[in-house]
Amino acid sequence: QVQLVESGGGLVQAGGSLRLSCVASGVIFSGSIFSLNAMGWYRQAPGKERELVASITGGGTTDYADSVKGRFTISRDNAKSTAYLQMNSLKPEDTAVYYCKMVVVKSYYWGQGTQVTVSS
Repeated sequence: QVQLVESGGGLVQAGGSLRLSCVASGVIFSGSIFSLNAMGWYRQAPGKERELVASITGGGTTDYADSVKGRFTISRDNAKSTAYLQMNSLKPEDTAVYYCKMVVVKSYYWGQGTQVTVSS
C-alpha cells in the first residue's frame, strides 16, 4: 500500500533550521508514479486547524503560505520518491506537527506527522 513517512522534526531554538523529509513508498499501488504527484507540507498546532505550509507540483511549481515565504523551501527528489521542507529562521509560532500529503488524481495520502518545536 501507499505509505508516506516523515522525518527530521525535533526541538530547535528560534532562528534555527530544520529539514523535513517525506519518503513515499508503494506509490505504484495508487496507479501513479511519484514524479507525477503533487506533494504538500501541512502543519497543525494544538487547538488549531491543519494548514497548508507549502506545495510542489509534479512539474516543480511551488507555492507557500504567506507566513513562511522567504523562510521555508519545498523541494523534491523524484529518483528517491522524497519531498523535503527546508525550514530556516524558525519562530516559536512554527511549532506544530508537520504532515506531508501526496495527491494522486482524485485521492490523497497522508503521512503520520513529525513534531517540530521551536523554543524562544
